[in-house]
Amino acid sequence: MTSEQITRLLDAQRAFYRTGKTVDVRFRIEQLKKLYSAVKQYQTEINDALKTDLGKSHYEGFMCESGLAMTEISYMIRHAKKFSRRKTVYTPIAQFPSHSYVQPVPLGCTLIMSPWNYPFLLTIDPLADAIAAGNTAIVKPSAYSPATSAIIAKIVAECFPPDYVAVVQGGRAENTALLDRKFDLVFFTGSQSVGREVLRRTAEHLTPVVLELGGKSPCIVDKTANLPLAAKRIVFGKYVNCGQTCVAPDYILCDAQIKDAFVKEVKAQITAQFGEKPLDNKDFGKIINEKHYARLLGLIDDAKVIHGGESDGGSCRIAPTVMDGVTWDDAVMGEEIFGPIMPILTFEHFDAMIDDLKQKDKPLALYLFSSDKDHMRRVTTELSYGGGCINDVVIHLATSEMGFGGVGESGMGAYHGKRGFDAFTHYKSVVDKKTWLDLPMRYQPYKNPLYAWMLKMVLR
Repeated sequence: MTSEQITRLLDAQRAFYRTGKTVDVRFRIEQLKKLYSAVKQYQTEINDALKTDLGKSHYEGFMCESGLAMTEISYMIRHAKKFSRRKTVYTPIAQFPSHSYVQPVPLGCTLIMSPWNYPFLLTIDPLADAIAAGNTAIVKPSAYSPATSAIIAKIVAECFPPDYVAVVQGGRAENTALLDRKFDLVFFTGSQSVGREVLRRTAEHLTPVVLELGGKSPCIVDKTANLPLAAKRIVFGKYVNCGQTCVAPDYILCDAQIKDAFVKEVKAQITAQFGEKPLDNKDFGKIINEKHYARLLGLIDDAKVIHGGESDGGSCRIAPTVMDGVTWDDAVMGEEIFGPIMPILTFEHFDAMIDDLKQKDKPLALYLFSSDKDHMRRVTTELSYGGGCINDVVIHLATSEMGFGGVGESGMGAYHGKRGFDAFTHYKSVVDKKTWLDLPMRYQPYKNPLYAWMLKMVLR
């Protein structure tokens, strides 16, 4: 799509928004129902596209993408009416007689830029929130996942007119053209480097942004952990989608006393979940493209690989890999891995390890496997991170009852459920002042005895 076409599309959406049609909550719910029905109807095509782009099995495609998207849509269908109601708030006596309330209103015309690793879920989830809140939306899916982008475009075109919701496909030229325009909100999911560029570009228009980024998310395993269960859950979360998950455990921080036992359990779980030869497992995915495949191979130090390490350049697949004896000087610790490589670092003292984490960038997720209540308290109260789990990984994002988002270097803003509605909403504060009485104490001259009384009441 050319720059001029994008301008015309955004102008059309602004004109549609000005009609006020999206203010009607019944209209929003009707559109959400259309979207839900379409996702349900095209389930097979969606999963086929995910298989093409990322090698995901149909089961994983439904479990981790289309099924979760349908859950968010249905949540918004059930709750949009309640979320959209004005809320009466306390009115100070000095404002008597009046009624004060907060009115949720849409932000307007929004831009949703989604990534390639969960291309369907991370497009449809924020779109459902934007629709529920009463906005128009231009959706820009990733060029790295073209099959999924195509089915998203098909679904959106069948459900909505382009002056309400539209998909813009393409690459950097289209991204640049979109960010050159002024939107009322930009919702971006992707890497930290691109997130910085999005924030810089939107600052020129004073456009608010939600940035869902990533980072190196630690997974702590202390000596009180249930090691067989910890290994089982960590292996699932680390290697699902071939490790290309923003909240995957990036690296393991393991108590040195139980490291060998933990490694033994991890190896057993990789075999149990993916087989003796994971590259022969048709349900184990692939790296999105050759560029990222080559990057990941560059992070593997063969001398430190204790399990896996096999790769197939023809299919861009890397077997679940475990590296031991890793330090912060290794290449694998210099960036977010975003692939099926599990580096294991050890610590001798829990308190010192926590103090060290406090000095690092704030990750999108953090996980702790432990039975120690004090360790749980310290991790949940003293460390800053987007969200996480105790004795599990990844699953905190799979609910509409909690917001999902980063903090600091891992992002700003949150969505899912009510937090998603809030992200696309402005809460307008209104005082409805009555006309049947007008108290005189605010008007000059300030010699009215009511002024002294009011001052006395406030300061007592």
